[in-house]
Amino acid sequence: MPSQTLEQALASAANAFFACSDTAKLDAQVLLLDVIGQSRSYLFTWPDKALTAQQQTQFEQAVARRLAGEPIAHIIGYREFWSLKLKVSPATLIPRPDTETLVEHALSLALPEHAKVLDLGTGTGAIALALASEQFNWQVTGCDRIEDAVVLAQTNQAALEIKNCRFVQSNWFSAFSTEQFDLIVSNPPYIEQDDPHLSQGDVRFEPLSALVAPDNGLADIRTIVNQARTFLTSGGYLLLEHGYQQAEQVSAIFLQMAYKDIRTIKDLAGNDRVTLARWYG
Repeated sequence: MPSQTLEQALASAANAFFACSDTAKLDAQVLLLDVIGQSRSYLFTWPDKALTAQQQTQFEQAVARRLAGEPIAHIIGYREFWSLKLKVSPATLIPRPDTETLVEHALSLALPEHAKVLDLGTGTGAIALALASEQFNWQVTGCDRIEDAVVLAQTNQAALEIKNCRFVQSNWFSAFSTEQFDLIVSNPPYIEQDDPHLSQGDVRFEPLSALVAPDNGLADIRTIVNQARTFLTSGGYLLLEHGYQQAEQVSAIFLQMAYKDIRTIKDLAGNDRVTLARWYG
């Protein structure tokens, strides 16, 4: 078929996406911009610009992948998080805007100037790199039990040239025998094993091990809250992202483990998203 103009390509793709995406127009724009290598303003400045034959083919292939349900981030190979461009892969979760709530609150805490920070289950390195990019004096460590995830996080760190951060392979705290941290953060698996959302949308293309936990989604949270007590400085903070209906249960786990100053923070949509507490050992 003859090459479309930018305006025609956007319209046809957005129309096709309406059946499979709540953000059809945005999806079409992101895919098209990736193919032509331009900023969003280019679409409005040159709507009658025709795609080259190669661009037309690439765009049609990208549209087909999206119609098959593949996440936008996997198609273009990256996701923006906290204004950082992060490479993604099927080995890890795709960073989500909700998780910026955890980053924002972590940065608001009264921590030592040279705080030591640990991000458990770092995945792409999103949380660790966001914190390190904002606080140059902090020493941030990200860990993941999956080797491919650690390599991906290291790749993102190198691309962003963030120096005050390191990534290691560790099954939660297994690689940290004596270290202590002023702040521990995590976006752990917290979805129930029979949650119907697991068969819908982008999560179908993400690793179940990073999404699902036994005990109604609370098993990994319980493990982290329990074990973190050994690795937190006195007065250190533990911040955990969780499901919007889990705040009461997570707070109860903190209370059972003798943490203090327990509270929950809502995300931008007004849902309970992060619960934090302090450990006075």
